[in-house]
Amino acid sequence: MNAKTPTSVPIARTSLTEAETLSVLNPLRSGWLVQGPKVKEFEEKWSIFTGAEHSIAVTSCTTALHLSLAALGLQAGDEVIVPAFTWIATANVVEHLGGKVVFCDIDLDTFNIDVKELRTKISPKTKAVLPVHLFGLAADMNPIKQLASEYGLWVVEDAACGFGSRYHGQHVGALGNAGCFSFHPRKAITTGEGGMITTNNSHLAEKLRRLRDHGAAMSDLQRHMGARPYLLADHPEAGYNQRMTDLQAALGAAQMRRASDIVTERRNLAAIYDDAFKDVDWLRVPARIAGLEHGYQSYPCLFEPSRTQAAVKSGKGAEIKAINEARNAWMDSLQRAGVSTRPATHAVHMLTFYRDKYQLKPEDFPNAFAANDCSISLPLFHGMTDEEQQYVISVVRSGKP
Repeated sequence: MNAKTPTSVPIARTSLTEAETLSVLNPLRSGWLVQGPKVKEFEEKWSIFTGAEHSIAVTSCTTALHLSLAALGLQAGDEVIVPAFTWIATANVVEHLGGKVVFCDIDLDTFNIDVKELRTKISPKTKAVLPVHLFGLAADMNPIKQLASEYGLWVVEDAACGFGSRYHGQHVGALGNAGCFSFHPRKAITTGEGGMITTNNSHLAEKLRRLRDHGAAMSDLQRHMGARPYLLADHPEAGYNQRMTDLQAALGAAQMRRASDIVTERRNLAAIYDDAFKDVDWLRVPARIAGLEHGYQSYPCLFEPSRTQAAVKSGKGAEIKAINEARNAWMDSLQRAGVSTRPATHAVHMLTFYRDKYQLKPEDFPNAFAANDCSISLPLFHGMTDEEQQYVISVVRSGKP
């Protein structure tokens, strides 16, 4: 083996410059650690990059989704349509507010919500749709927005993976009532944990800022910069404590200096994979859709695509399970070779809480079932070396076990 050939490649790895690492020293030295000037700077840079009028930094994408629905006015018993294949947080926030999750199947070609099925899920109790821009590919927002307008629904974009993702020229997160981003370490921009809400609605933005900060009429920064910093703010809302710290925001703001370069690098890595696997018929690479610019938060593939799609069409759940066993065996062999992989994400309706509460079966959402059992994500992260990527390619192309 060549001395430069890696012996293992992780599914993801955080890559920070020295300047980004040192950026957290600024709030430590200033003494302002909580939500303050660095949060304001990060929010401003995020709005410039995404084109959203307002950006509101919070503790996670989960709290971003929760705050957005709370600020819009979701009430107990209201229904919210959620794709069946997504991270569990998309559904959990509805439960936390007392709402009812209504799952919608996905398009197996894109892993995003199936807009053709969406209309069938709308009832008189439906208040919102939570489309997910899964893995960095934008959901098909125009028909979603048309349905929302027709039925008077809110649209809250789960853009956890959406950094650098564009829908017909517009960055995701500014297409619905609100957009919600994640800064988890697997994301392109990371603050450890953290999230951002984007919106073009000034009234909603002001309410979101209050709700993240105990319902206060002004932030600590606004109060301390004012003429009477010793007076406490009024609290017109019963809010939450979901504020990002300046330590986190300093790191995020520093990374935004190379935001475009990070997206370009991830797209270049994906293009190399696409070319390397174009003749591998048992592995379908991520979809490329005209007018959509993929951000490639990850590189999700479909294992045995022809066999999987045939199993979905014929309703053969046992066949999907057989493909799942073969996929898992292949993932085991990749792990032994030092290539870390993951299922793309999970089908939420198959997880214990939702399965039991709503009495659901895997086959109720067949495409999500297939994606759960037959998807596989390969390593992709900025800072990935040529040697690491070529090693992954060689191991993958060596074939199935």
